[in-house]
Amino acid sequence: MRKITLTLILLLTFCFVATAQRAKSVILIYLDGGPAQTETFDPKPNAGRNYYGNYKGVCKTNVEGIEIGEKLPLLATMADKYSIIRSMTHGSNAHETGHYAMITGDTSKSAIVYPSFGAVISYMKRDTYKGVLPCYISVTSANSRFNEGGFLGNAYKSFDTGGRPESDEFEVEGIVNKFVDKERLNKRMALLDGFEGSHNKEVLDSLRATNMEFIWGESREVFNLKNESDSVRQRYGNSRLGQSCLVARRLVEAGVPFVNVRTTGWDTHKKHFQRMNTMLPDLDRAVSALLADLDAHGLLDSTIVMLGGEFGRTPKVLWEAPWNGGRAHYGKTFSYLVAGGGFLGGKVLGATDKTGENVIERPVRPCDLIGTVYLLMGIDPYGTLPHVSEGNLPILPSLLEVGKSEGLLYEIIDIKKPSHEK
Repeated sequence: MRKITLTLILLLTFCFVATAQRAKSVILIYLDGGPAQTETFDPKPNAGRNYYGNYKGVCKTNVEGIEIGEKLPLLATMADKYSIIRSMTHGSNAHETGHYAMITGDTSKSAIVYPSFGAVISYMKRDTYKGVLPCYISVTSANSRFNEGGFLGNAYKSFDTGGRPESDEFEVEGIVNKFVDKERLNKRMALLDGFEGSHNKEVLDSLRATNMEFIWGESREVFNLKNESDSVRQRYGNSRLGQSCLVARRLVEAGVPFVNVRTTGWDTHKKHFQRMNTMLPDLDRAVSALLADLDAHGLLDSTIVMLGGEFGRTPKVLWEAPWNGGRAHYGKTFSYLVAGGGFLGGKVLGATDKTGENVIERPVRPCDLIGTVYLLMGIDPYGTLPHVSEGNLPILPSLLEVGKSEGLLYEIIDIKKPSHEK
């Protein structure tokens, strides 16, 4: 009887997760270094200059009652397409632990190194994803060592494109090389075939056919931004971030389940406001173009877009030397933008106090956000992953620990909260 009951529970869980799927792909726009929430999605114009610094203004959005930073006017026109989480928290002010928390969802402090959630999605989609392109791609590089496969192994870590998408030709590591044309590559393959002879020929031919399709087939064209009109490329902006976001749209259009767009420079201890004068308009242009483009291509409903970093920055400006108007690391509270793939638009989840230093409403832990992404991708956030020596481990251990989770984000997704969940 007990065995039958357990089987029934597992079957019901599977059915629930399968019918809950809303998204096919995820685009994570990762602001490596930690963006300031006060300049992006949780402005504090009434807190005094020691908090708002050089940016007292705000942008009113197209959703009544929602305001964002003054340097994000394009995103302000489309707040109905995304939700803002203003109460992200993990409490760590160190890059390494902040990265690990936000990339894996694990804050359990165990000795086991968990895979990134991109690697988990890659693993979970291994049997259903049939594309030639890798299941998990970083444009242009992974955020840190925590984008590795963890205990799942390197087969599931990200493929890093390298290259410069904003250049005339986007050279992708191992795929696009402007110095090697197709004729030259075919000669090399013929020479290699002569050396190998007939040994294991069937297996080698199969592998080679896949690799050649990857290197010189239609999939290669995904990275050819010359296929896009000048007006589209200009709409994203000619920055590294802008053109990387355009590549991300093309990748999910080709069916890639997880795309990581990494942009650096957000660790603004010094010259914070000077740097924001350039970086925020680039961000505004790139992300607004991506959301609009996904929507126009009919992809936003099936693509989750996430925007944030490993933590935020101190709400209080460091005017003193040597910082001279910078902001330090702040893991106590920070913001994330989420859109598409089952996330509702025009919502704000959580709140901070009048200076932005403390969460006062609905804390959101890394496992809560990542668990919600799993749910929308049709993956059971309370399921397990295989460990080579430890057996099956929880996919998100922190989701099961008291004090490490506040629950999945049902307030801002189009899935009703089950009665059995807290």
